[in-house]
Amino acid sequence: MTQITFKQGWRQLISGLADLRLAIILLLSIALFSISGTIIEQGQSVSFYQNNYPEDPAILGFLSWKVILTLGLDHVYTTWWFVTLLVVFGSSLTACSFTRQLPTLKSARRWQYYKRPSQFEKLALSTELSYLTLDQLIPELKQHRYKIFQEGNQLYARKGIMGRIGPIVVHISMLIILVGAIWGAFTGFMAQEMVATGETFQVKNIFEAGKLSKAQIPQDWQVRVNDFWIDYTQEGEIDQFYSDLSVVDLKGNELKQETIHVNQPLRYDGVTFYQTDWGIAAVTVQINNSPIFRLPMAKLNQEGEGNLWGTWVPIKPDLSQGVSLLTRDLKGTLLVYDTAGKLTGVVRPGMGIEVEGITLKVQKLIGSTGLQIKADPGIPIVYTGFGLLMVGVVMSYVSHSQIWALKVDNSLYLGGKTNRAQVGFEQEFLAILTALEKQQPQLVTSSSEKG
Repeated sequence: MTQITFKQGWRQLISGLADLRLAIILLLSIALFSISGTIIEQGQSVSFYQNNYPEDPAILGFLSWKVILTLGLDHVYTTWWFVTLLVVFGSSLTACSFTRQLPTLKSARRWQYYKRPSQFEKLALSTELSYLTLDQLIPELKQHRYKIFQEGNQLYARKGIMGRIGPIVVHISMLIILVGAIWGAFTGFMAQEMVATGETFQVKNIFEAGKLSKAQIPQDWQVRVNDFWIDYTQEGEIDQFYSDLSVVDLKGNELKQETIHVNQPLRYDGVTFYQTDWGIAAVTVQINNSPIFRLPMAKLNQEGEGNLWGTWVPIKPDLSQGVSLLTRDLKGTLLVYDTAGKLTGVVRPGMGIEVEGITLKVQKLIGSTGLQIKADPGIPIVYTGFGLLMVGVVMSYVSHSQIWALKVDNSLYLGGKTNRAQVGFEQEFLAILTALEKQQPQLVTSSSEKG
């Protein structure tokens, strides 16, 4: 009794998972939460969400930083509930494949001959031809690429079985995509680095990482920024910015070198480096005949009114006085302000300027490159799934057409059906009839079409 109850419960579970309505609800839920993960910034600090999603007033009346952190909307794709949605959706696809698609394919592969003329009356297209044989029909069917099975006076022909396999391929491809997405969410990571020209760094500033991503984070190699520069248009706007990067081992030996720019990343050992931002890291200056020294430049808050970097240059040994340097880009023009905060003039790299009784010479502006670093081992799996999905969709559009024939006395009964492209199948069926009638032009052919 217990075994029967278990089997009934199992069948009910499989039947529920295979329900199309459940699959649609799951798919819409996955799409909705995926959109939320695109809109809400992922992997940021608590202070970021507190500043951008306050409790009063909450966005849309309910979306505050507490709601985001409680529901895990700051890392949607690795939350237990989102992964559960993917697993249940995958289970639904699997159940549907085994309970519906595979039986449909088996049914299409299982065929039987029509042994009675009355059976042809149930077909969408049927006809009766006089004084024609199966031997005359077979060449016409072969010309239309039908696979033919014959036993005595009975004949069955089909083509387009691929159309029945297509939906199964679509389901398999979607399962592969789900596996790739889950694998990537748990084993991938994303990081950001702002690195000055000439510096070498290891990936450290990780803001989003899966629970199994440790193996993907580089440990035995690092990246050196050889150079960074910007190309400007004739109007002075930024055209493109470039970073010359080298992958080096821990001893400094170069493993790979490449110049990257937007949409042209560096890829190495499963990790991709994208050019996303830039800045000004430092400036080298000289006061009178002093040694050349390097000063860091900080980005100033302009409240959305463009970029501005600045630094303070001490002009007294005790650091009691200094002048300020400001610049907006790497073109090389710097504004010089005296100790009172008044604009003294402008200076360019390689030039000097008199200020507060000293000669201030700017040697060089040092740029910094902003890199987004990403590793996602699930991408090859996802791409494979999408490729298979496209193949499956194309296969699904192939019509599965079937034709039966029966020779009884002087009559040849002929009929057929298809699962799609009904008009095309009717034209093909009529073309076969026309070709057969031409073989016996003196005979009168009676035919009937239904549906």
